Order: sequence, then structure tokens, then C-alpha cells
Amino acid sequence: MQGNRSRDTKPELAIRSLLHRRGLRYRVVARPIPGVRRTADVVFTRAKVAVFIDGCFWHCCPQHYRQPASNVEYWRAKAQRNVQRDRETDALLASAGWTVVRVWEHEDAGRAAERVAGVVARAASL
Repeated sequence: MQGNRSRDTKPELAIRSLLHRRGLRYRVVARPIPGVRRTADVVFTRAKVAVFIDGCFWHCCPQHYRQPASNVEYWRAKAQRNVQRDRETDALLASAGWTVVRVWEHEDAGRAAERVAGVVARAASL
């Protein structure tokens, strides 16, 4: 697992590049709520929008997740903890007034960037 990148993955770089080309400025791998150990991949602090780009394996994508054949109990528990933590993070940020956007790694980067830009524009206009 040490070989897996926690930041600057290909999907993250693609989406961030498209957002930057649209003129949007953001923080990378930042904690939206200071003092809370939850890190978002892209954070728009003024608009209070946190973007998470989730890997299909690590976050149990309904379309692509496949249970490993070996050490099944370990991986099942790990995947369930990740999904549970994602839900807790979403609830925690929502209760603090943040908008959460979740993007799957397999999503088209252009469409994902469009969706994020739309959410940021709506949040900024409030």
C-alpha cells in the first residue's frame, strides 16, 4: 500500500488543471475545518466547497469495485471503514456549512470539472 499515491494522482491532476484553466483558484490537499483531521483533495475556502476525488477500489465504487480474492476479511473491513469515514466526513462538513463534491476516479475529468465549477459558482453567489 505504500506505493499508492495519496495526492497528485492522474485524475486529481487532470481535474485541477481544468479548474485552473477556468480561472478557479483553490487549495490542494487541505483541511476544510481547522483542527479536524479530514483532508479534501481540492478546497475552495471562500465558497466553502470541498472536493474529494475518490479511487474506485479504496472507496467501493458501485460500478468498478471488486472484492480481492485473498485476505477477504481484511479488505472488506478496510473498504467499509473508508466508506463509513466518507459518510462521516460529508456529514461533518455539511454541518459546518460546507458543500461536498465527490468525484469518482473513472469520471470524465471535463465533466467533473464542469460540475465542480458549477457548485463553486452557486456557492459563491450565496
